[in-house]
Amino acid sequence: MSNIHPFGPFQTASFTRRHVLTGCGAGIAVSAFPAGGLAERGPAGDFRVLRARRGEARLRGDDRRATPIWGYDGMVPGPLLRVRQGDEVRVRLVNDLTQPTVIHWHGLRLPNAMDGVPHLTQMPVEPGKSFEYRFVAPDAGTFWYHSHLRSSEQIGRGLYGALIVDEREPVAVDRDIVVVLDDWRLTEDGNIHQSFGSPMDASHAGRLGQYATVNGRDFPDLPVRTNERVRLRLINAANARVMVLRLDSHRATAMALDGQPAQPFELRGGRITLGPGNRADLFVDATLAPGAKAPLVLEYGRGQELPIAQLTYGGEPVRGAPLAALSPLPSNPLPERLDLANALRLEIPLDGGAMSRWMMRGGMMGPGMMMGSGDRMFWALAEKSSTGHDGAPLFRVERGRTVAIDFLNRTAFPHSMHLHGHHFRVLDRADNAVRPYWLDTVLVEPQASERTAFVADNPGKWMIHCHMIEHQESGMAAWFEVM
Repeated sequence: MSNIHPFGPFQTASFTRRHVLTGCGAGIAVSAFPAGGLAERGPAGDFRVLRARRGEARLRGDDRRATPIWGYDGMVPGPLLRVRQGDEVRVRLVNDLTQPTVIHWHGLRLPNAMDGVPHLTQMPVEPGKSFEYRFVAPDAGTFWYHSHLRSSEQIGRGLYGALIVDEREPVAVDRDIVVVLDDWRLTEDGNIHQSFGSPMDASHAGRLGQYATVNGRDFPDLPVRTNERVRLRLINAANARVMVLRLDSHRATAMALDGQPAQPFELRGGRITLGPGNRADLFVDATLAPGAKAPLVLEYGRGQELPIAQLTYGGEPVRGAPLAALSPLPSNPLPERLDLANALRLEIPLDGGAMSRWMMRGGMMGPGMMMGSGDRMFWALAEKSSTGHDGAPLFRVERGRTVAIDFLNRTAFPHSMHLHGHHFRVLDRADNAVRPYWLDTVLVEPQASERTAFVADNPGKWMIHCHMIEHQESGMAAWFEVM
């Protein structure tokens, strides 16, 4: 199993031998997903029950003791949910756990009441109770669902899954593989380490695990055939780890980011970086010979790397040559323009963390909230510490107005800033040039900034927070209202 050391300088870790990865999905011809995890798309409006309950997963490999986890239907990741663009999603969450929970639909532009934020958009679902989520999926793309209550523990124990919204018309790929990435902090006997709410994690890089998995599996083969076009849907479901991935021996083209079609671009060196919560759709032409293998590599620390899965070529070539040049994915119904001249402009500093100036001047804001065993607030967003549903809104804005936010990271750690209910553009720092993609989560590096802008076209109360979950739970969160 891929073993990472969770402590030490931020985002460093030393893996020992251990692997991870499986695929899931459904392409024109083939789909891939671990056994029991595929939820076939049914007629629009079908009802799906998800039970949050205890289960087991062989995170360290089939020959090692299974790890007790919490998962939707007792699996990790939870069942793959698949609908077509414009379909109604109907999910009933049944809570079989001993603590309250909710489901957040990460990246979906849905009605506010369905967003799954406790005490802001709904009340927590208590043990033994249920809650029904109903919304239309407006955008095709790669999304995911996860707990948003006591998230460090509940996501850290496995309460997440993939939600794929297929385009109305089939996309020209032969194989569709969903790759859900995570890291786990385990004890020597394979149990999940009980260090949730650790002040060390909260005030540093977050909860970094020492075992890396993909779809809860240990270094799986990803079967392909020569000259197939493969759609890899990457999802970073880790609590805090920034995933730097490299696909060897292939050209990979990014076609969508955070579920939204992008102007296609080829990855330099086959490498892409995903902060917690980020997704990417890569199109890969499988050009090696039958019998070949090519690793998907996780880079970490200072020059260290670990193969976490491998494309495995089997069978005969599907055609005599690769498919022709790529065409962009069909666009989603996002705003056509940003009115930056009349935008509400906000500068949002990100402060806190161990040994920071903010902490040294007494920035720890009293008793910890939603922090397992922690007792301090270590982070601030716009110079206030919040759990993201308490207190006054960060801002209010009239529906349809453009909002421009400059995130200023004044800390020693990266922050993966996630916006609920909307997608934003990233603007060049020097001017207002718009980068050719939309995001719902942007990685802001230490002592750096990111300029973003979005149209506040979805009414309601929405969270904005760091998706390093331990940072969110210890202060780096807020909410805003679109009126």
